[in-house]
Amino acid sequence: MVKTLREWEKALSQAVDTDYSYGLARRMEGYKSNAALGYRTAGSRAEWETGEMILREMQALGLSDVHKDRIEVDGWEFEKAVMRFTDKKGREHEFQLGAYQTDFHTHGFERFSMVYLGNGTAESYRDADVKGKLVLVDINQRDGWWINFPVYQARLKGAAALVAVQDQGYGEIHDTALNAQDIAGPEDAAAFSISRSDADIIRTSMKDNEAQVLFDAQSTVKRGCEDYNIVGCIPGQEEEGKILLTAHYDSYFSGFQDDNAAVAMMLGIAGAILDIGYRPRKTLVFCAMAAEEWGVAGSKYDWSAGAYEQVFSACPGWQGQVIADLNFELPAHAHGRKDGVRCTFEYVDFLEDFLSRVQVDGQAYPDGVEVVYPIQTWSDDFSMAIAGIPSMVNDFSSGEFMETHYHSQYDNEDFYQEPVYRFHHELYGRLVLALDQTAVAPLDFRRLFEAVKESVDPGVCAGTGADQKELFAAIDRAAGLGGDLYGIIKDKNRCYREMLRSGREEEAGRFAASCRELNRALLGAFRKEQDYFVRLNWQDEVLFPQEASRSSG
Repeated sequence: MVKTLREWEKALSQAVDTDYSYGLARRMEGYKSNAALGYRTAGSRAEWETGEMILREMQALGLSDVHKDRIEVDGWEFEKAVMRFTDKKGREHEFQLGAYQTDFHTHGFERFSMVYLGNGTAESYRDADVKGKLVLVDINQRDGWWINFPVYQARLKGAAALVAVQDQGYGEIHDTALNAQDIAGPEDAAAFSISRSDADIIRTSMKDNEAQVLFDAQSTVKRGCEDYNIVGCIPGQEEEGKILLTAHYDSYFSGFQDDNAAVAMMLGIAGAILDIGYRPRKTLVFCAMAAEEWGVAGSKYDWSAGAYEQVFSACPGWQGQVIADLNFELPAHAHGRKDGVRCTFEYVDFLEDFLSRVQVDGQAYPDGVEVVYPIQTWSDDFSMAIAGIPSMVNDFSSGEFMETHYHSQYDNEDFYQEPVYRFHHELYGRLVLALDQTAVAPLDFRRLFEAVKESVDPGVCAGTGADQKELFAAIDRAAGLGGDLYGIIKDKNRCYREMLRSGREEEAGRFAASCRELNRALLGAFRKEQDYFVRLNWQDEVLFPQEASRSSG
């Protein structure tokens, strides 16, 4: 007897095992390069061992074609950063410091002078001698400037290293929280993080803003490292068409939410699909990504290196084949009362229709779930999108967790919320099934052109002599064509679902085959849209080209 989509959805929900996923997320914490703080950084031994464990887990689940895709990144191994300090009362202290992507080595504990220079601007260095010293500064990476600016300033002034104190912005959960970890620029611009409470101990004993400390650090950056994305599949019945699920397995600190829980959820969804005996029409690809947090030295665009290399180097054939990437980040904690699926413009209408049929667990999200768009640059879904793969991610960037716990040692299982985790397993598992029962990638190009029109500044048109009326007419024509095309796509997908619902498998296969060229053309058009319309400003916000051209950064 042929099961309906709703019957498959019910079976999948019943098969979800969050205990399995939670346990896997906790097991990932055991792999770390820094014994006290964790860290599974790009190209490190800890990251490699985690990848090997994930590979074995995929094999144990019963995924097919389990393998490692080789990529090249700049590796970073952070072993330790320990500081000893004797305060003015003679009390001895030992502090665990975090690190940014930096190449810095001592030979055991070495004595350094530490100088406090406020927020570390160029003005702060006036009349200050910092050559060969540690420079202690306050930073606010959310409301002030990013870590790479004071780091590079310290390097230019000859400092041995910068030690940053997060002055709110991130790590707000507690004064003992270490700074958010992200780009620090060139690897020889050394940078470490210290908690507010530990920094205060040093500052209260300083004389003329200077103190003596002992510092023992081992942090190594190695260019051109071999790294691996871990891939497994559930083979589809049709020759072409793939649905991709992704999450990254590198982490700062222990990374329970970011991104252990996401990798574990991805495999939990795979296990549930296998358990219910669902035979997908399209090949389902599960990819654990390396090097999301960092992986390119000396570049502003240093994040999501693993995903970028995956689609541009390891598997360029995914372009034109993968109809959607479902990326997961921090999925075991509610980032607000309302959940969100963040996606490219082209998937908004499909997702809104899909979510209209989803009953939301009020315990997890009292205010329901919505579609949020467009995508941001925060995660691997952006690399996928600019490669021509329409992408989406569970929205994670807007809640308090990002300001309080994100990229700190407080990202741990203490903030695990099982109802949220279960809801996301079920939601994205059902979304995989819904996408699988489409013959044509459900892309609506109308939304993009509507957004382009809204972004046009009439004042700029007037000032440059551009014909706004003619421009708007052309945009309207493009939006209209996009809407008409989406109507055809929906009709084809309705026919396809009816074939599957009535058990006409062979007919459905022939119908899907007849849509291959249309799918390739749609995905090709999507990629061209990314090439033509996606730009970034200095803050890495996604803009249209004319907006970027007049952005002051």
